[in-house]
This record gives sequence, structure tokens and C-alpha cells, in this order.
Amino acid sequence: MLHKLIRRKPERQNQTLAERISHSKKEHIPAHIAIIMDGNGRWAKKRALPRVAGHHEGMKTVRKITRLANDLGVRALTVYAFSTENWKRPKLEVDFIMRLPEEFLGKYLPELIEQNVKVVMMGENETLPRHTQAAVEKAIEQTKDNTGLVLNFALNYGSRAEIAQAMQKIGQQIQAGTLDYTDVNEDLVSKHLMTCDLPEPDLLIRTSGEVRLSNFMLWQLAYTEFWFTDTLWPDFDESCLLDAVESYQNRNRRYGGLKGEEKN
Repeated sequence: MLHKLIRRKPERQNQTLAERISHSKKEHIPAHIAIIMDGNGRWAKKRALPRVAGHHEGMKTVRKITRLANDLGVRALTVYAFSTENWKRPKLEVDFIMRLPEEFLGKYLPELIEQNVKVVMMGENETLPRHTQAAVEKAIEQTKDNTGLVLNFALNYGSRAEIAQAMQKIGQQIQAGTLDYTDVNEDLVSKHLMTCDLPEPDLLIRTSGEVRLSNFMLWQLAYTEFWFTDTLWPDFDESCLLDAVESYQNRNRRYGGLKGEEKN
């Protein structure tokens, strides 16, 4: 089990969930957590249920993890809800998934507003069904002034397409003469990505045992800490998130350099 590679600090091994939350808050909390929510279909199959049941259960997990991330003081939480490749799935499943934002936000938007959560989205909004667009647009509008956790839905999102679009925008500016090619650098590219208003992720979590990025935030994850678990997304709970955060807090982030004690 991949998540068993985590080594908790001794004093945390027998703590209650509340104690672990309190302890984690005293240490460095990742500013931005990105999650590839995987395993909904397998969760349903294990229970002899249709795949859509797993997606519905996974929606409840988003609520739990959003609440805890907000409580911990995480500034941004990006959840990979639907990729540009997911359109290849059976139409029934896709249609069901496209209804989930409407159900999730219809049910939990008052709670998100109460918790000062700001809803945003990255992805190709124009090609989503109108009912999906309307649900997301309503949530974005009603939470736009909130100052707490930013809940970023990656919906109809693909990182390669995002990078290509950024290059097109930069190319148009060069062609128009408002930008010189020598001005193109990493910061400029980042400013043309869909995440331009968010910090780059500190921690990436992927559930279900798969160990790949699946066209998710390829540019932004350059120095992100990765954490993989065999736990299927519908089973991913508050304790699992704390496992990931505690692992992150135990790591030595060097960004290609050395810490002071390592230079000697």
C-alpha cells in the first residue's frame, strides 16, 4: 500500500483526529493542494454498483476534504473533476458527471459561502453542457468576494491544451508588436496559464494507486511534492488528508538547491 510509506512522527501515532489537526496547524501548511481524484469507478465495482454511484460518493468526499483543507488554513484546493480525455467515456457516465457540479453546488453552496470559500474553475467552459456552466457560474458569482480557501474545479481541463493556449496568446502579442520574443520567460508563461491567480501547488495527491499525472498541471507541478495512496477517492477521508499533509511537513524541499546544513 503506497500510503503506508508515510512515517508519522511518534507523537502523532496515537492522536485523535482533532489532535492531529491541531498539531498540523502548528507546522507549515501547504498553501495549495492539488488532487487527482481517482478510483470512483473501482469503488463502485467492488460493491457491485454502477460506476456513476462511485462518482456520486466521490462528490461527498470533495465536501469533506474542502472543509478540512479550509480548517487547516490551506489557501487553494484544486480538484481534478473532469479531464479533456474523459469525454471518451460512455455517454451515460459523462452525462451523469456533468450533472454533479449542479447537484454539489446546489446542495453545498450555502455551506461554502458560510465558510468563506471562493469557487473558481479552470478548463474549457464553453464546451460544457449549459446546465453545468450555469451551476459553476452561479457559484463563482456568489462567492467572488469570499476571502478564504479557493476551491478550484479543474473541469474539462487538459494541461497540454492549457500550455498550447498560453503559447498562442503570447505569440499573438509578439505578432502584434506589444511583446518581444526576448521577453518570454517562465514568469510570463505562468501568467498566461489558467492558474495565474493561484500559487503553484505545494502538494499533489493522487488516489487509487495510480502513479501518473494524467495531463494535469504539467507546468505548475515542477517542484510540487507528490503523495500517492492506494485509497480510492470515495474512501479518502480526513485522516487520509492529514497523512498527506504530515508527510509534506516532514519533507525537505530544496527546489534544486541545498539546505544550509547540506552545503558543508
